Amino acid sequence: MQTECSAEPSVFGQVERRPVVAAFDGGALTSDAGGLLLGAADRSLKLVRRLAGCFRDARDPRLVEHSVATLVGQRVYGIALGYADLNDHDELRHDPLMAVLAGKLEARREDCAPVAGKSTLNRLELSREIATRYRKISHDPAAIEALFVDLFLEAHARAPRQIILDLDATDDPLHGHQEGRFFHGYYDCYCYLPLYVFCGRHLLAAKLRPSNIDASAGSVEEVARIVGQIRTRWPKTRILLRADSGFAREALMAWCEQNRIDFVFGLARNARLVAEIEAELAQAEAEASSTGKPARRYKDFRYATLDSWSRRRRVIGKAEWTKGEANPRFIVTSLKKAQTNGRLLYEKVYCARGDMENRIKECQGDLFADRTSTATLCANQLRLWLASFAYVLICAVRRVGLAHTQFAEATCGTIRLKLLKLAGLVRISARRIKFALASACPYADEWRLAAARLA
Repeated sequence: MQTECSAEPSVFGQVERRPVVAAFDGGALTSDAGGLLLGAADRSLKLVRRLAGCFRDARDPRLVEHSVATLVGQRVYGIALGYADLNDHDELRHDPLMAVLAGKLEARREDCAPVAGKSTLNRLELSREIATRYRKISHDPAAIEALFVDLFLEAHARAPRQIILDLDATDDPLHGHQEGRFFHGYYDCYCYLPLYVFCGRHLLAAKLRPSNIDASAGSVEEVARIVGQIRTRWPKTRILLRADSGFAREALMAWCEQNRIDFVFGLARNARLVAEIEAELAQAEAEASSTGKPARRYKDFRYATLDSWSRRRRVIGKAEWTKGEANPRFIVTSLKKAQTNGRLLYEKVYCARGDMENRIKECQGDLFADRTSTATLCANQLRLWLASFAYVLICAVRRVGLAHTQFAEATCGTIRLKLLKLAGLVRISARRIKFALASACPYADEWRLAAARLA
């Protein structure tokens, strides 16, 4: 039950002997008028319509007030605008922006709003792969996963010569007793262990997994699916996989070698690897002692584990001496020496994978991909996908609408704060729907440019 609050205006002192008061009685106003950019991006990608096509609706059409497309769009737009919880939609269903984005200004029934409240949206999030008597909306996981890759492919005017796919696993802390909940020693908490696949800023996969598994579990299947879809459209594009040492596993490396996929993975150090670069470590120590600055050397050599690898592979060792101690690091790769030298491969290619962690932070920090608080793994996976499509939508705004502006490299959170969270007075007439935005908006030029480009 909502808290009973006084309807009296709030008073904030005086200015020039006049009292300053505030009340929620402005009428047709929205604090998210900049979200019109999301609608423009969606019309370009047809994201909401295509995502809704991944659902099956077994409800009686005569009794349906809110279509699946309305529900999916409302949830994706809501997450993009910063509303993580379904409870927010009990008020947002009366927001004129949400009605405009849904393309539905009035409900058919008098007791309904143009868009759905929390209970109806909850039934969408709890949908299963097969509809039941009480869960009449179901979804197709394979179609949803394929849509991420389709949107990535369509974002390119022509096939690139080479792409780099970044893989990473991260923690998704849990605070209840959700299905698939396990304690993870490295992260020191109960969590899920989702697998992400990115290509630059493009999100290609977000797979929710329990945490009682190896970081690379399921990666062969995910990569095979994604690569197969990419090669159907871009058969000549060269593909490089990049990941940390958690993915340097025989199964994944052997699959890459069998399918003409290059890879560069981190490799966990051990005594045998460190012994290979003893001379280089000694040289780095001597240089650091004489200069007082960190020093490093690189060694390129062939290496195989005692029993887990099927073959010897190229390994680059970084012999670094910093802060008075050794810091040896290693990578394993399928790339030949003739293609790239070890130092360049480590510093310019492998180390660049750190940028993927910023993308994961955007998904989890800005777009609530870690709000996996429902009871079942299936429902939490769907929540992760909805948050991920909100990321894809804002990326489209950034890539198309904000190119060569001060927001071209901005995070999703910054774009939301500066360009989507705009006050707007909504005037609806017989001829048009006008959003009157704040005249003093400091980013009006960038917003207008983005709107023109997305249109």
